[in-house]
Amino acid sequence: MMNQKEIYPDLYDLSVGYLFGEIWSRPHLSIRDRELITLASNIALARPAGTHSHYRSAKHLGFTKEEIMEIIIHVGHYAGWPAIAHALIQYEEVLKQDAAARKTKRKGRKP
Repeated sequence: MMNQKEIYPDLYDLSVGYLFGEIWSRPHLSIRDRELITLASNIALARPAGTHSHYRSAKHLGFTKEEIMEIIIHVGHYAGWPAIAHALIQYEEVLKQDAAARKTKRKGRKP
């Protein structure tokens, strides 16, 4: 959504403000539940952008690698094998980027 913010800040504020200010804060579902639903929806729709951040959010909310893989497998059986393939490519990118970031962070520490 960064391009949206640069192109027309009012639209960004309306969409992001409403989504996170109203939808994500509604009662009856936890943030973790909402993240699972959002991640599953993005996987099923094979979203080209945005899913990476939801993999990271899921991890931050306590989802394990195994749980994320189960989401991919479960959704893929409803959305089709191409959805599984696309999700695995995206998740692998996130895992590699996060591993590289941890490695860089460790190198920056003094012994």
